[in-house]
Amino acid sequence: MTHVYRSSKETERLNFVLIHGSWADASYWQETSAELQRMGHTVYVPEYPGHGGDNNPNVTQAQITQAVADYITSRNLKDIILVGHSFGGTIVQTTSQLIPDRVKRNVFMNAFVLQDGQTLADQLPPPTVEAFKQLTQASGNNTIMLPYGLFRETFANLADGPLAQYLYSRMLPEPAGPLFEKLNLSRFYSLPIPRSYLYLTTDGVLPQGEGYGWHPHMSLRLGVFRLIKAPGDHMSTVKTNPGLIARKLVEAARD
Repeated sequence: MTHVYRSSKETERLNFVLIHGSWADASYWQETSAELQRMGHTVYVPEYPGHGGDNNPNVTQAQITQAVADYITSRNLKDIILVGHSFGGTIVQTTSQLIPDRVKRNVFMNAFVLQDGQTLADQLPPPTVEAFKQLTQASGNNTIMLPYGLFRETFANLADGPLAQYLYSRMLPEPAGPLFEKLNLSRFYSLPIPRSYLYLTTDGVLPQGEGYGWHPHMSLRLGVFRLIKAPGDHMSTVKTNPGLIARKLVEAARD
């Protein structure tokens, strides 16, 4: 007897919840969300406190986490693929602790993966942390705004000049508080939720070297995980090649 195996890629419909990172809002995912929907998937893109229309500079990680969890539960979303980009990785971790039964898989896209008791600042080189502290003090309202030169060379290193300038023009100062909060993540590491890491290989935000970097430094903290790779930078590839990002997210998310 001959057995014919058919791919499930054409029939599997996934429920994505996409979480953006720092110096961004929900529009970060606009083009990628449209591509995922075109492919037949359901997509939700929550905004969270301190971002988008909420300019509260004193927001906490707990407030952000609760807002995302409330967004998911108020819509009774289940079997979700919870995707976090950059700072959004910490939100994936903390939100999964609150509503683990609703999460089918965690996906980290060039995202921070903190160990229990760490801060996001612990993941950055000391000179960067010191610069962020100085920018926070200079802001007068507990926020951090990236200088254009730093943004252009690290966040949008693949973009042409006009696109980099456009993306920078849409950025707002980032609340500094969550950068320095120690997170209790003991429950996250006990959860049986499957995990994937989508590594955009030409991202310049974290230095490549011992003790830093998205992969393998961050990704290996997940234990057993699925690794997906694609060329891309931190902020512009989702705009210039959203089809690629969408396809790779599906690879990361599929059963």
